[in-house]
Amino acid sequence: QVQLVESGGGLVQAGGSLRVSCAASGRTFSSYVMAWFRQAPGKEREFVAAINWSGDFARYADSVKGRFTISRDNAKNTVYLQMNSLKPEDTAVYACAAGVFAALRVDAKEYDYWGQGTQVTVSS
Repeated sequence: QVQLVESGGGLVQAGGSLRVSCAASGRTFSSYVMAWFRQAPGKEREFVAAINWSGDFARYADSVKGRFTISRDNAKNTVYLQMNSLKPEDTAVYACAAGVFAALRVDAKEYDYWGQGTQVTVSS
């Protein structure tokens, strides 16, 4: 069982940066693929980024590639999403997810554990 708690959301102007964090409970954090998803009002939840257990490999949605960076610190049981050059269309609730599989999955249904999410609002 893994419990996930996000933090670090907030209001930022377009072009600015923000880092959100996801702290996990449990001793097997390093076994999980970790991912970030986001959901804007009236829209479907969408994949943002995922990272493998060691942090060596990451995968990004095309919409955030080159602007967002996912990373993890297994000693702290924490995964991060550094968001730069933010745009108003990045406004959403950002939630982290955990799953045990070999590949970096983009389908939210395949992840087993979810945090409650943190609001990120980008003003124009």
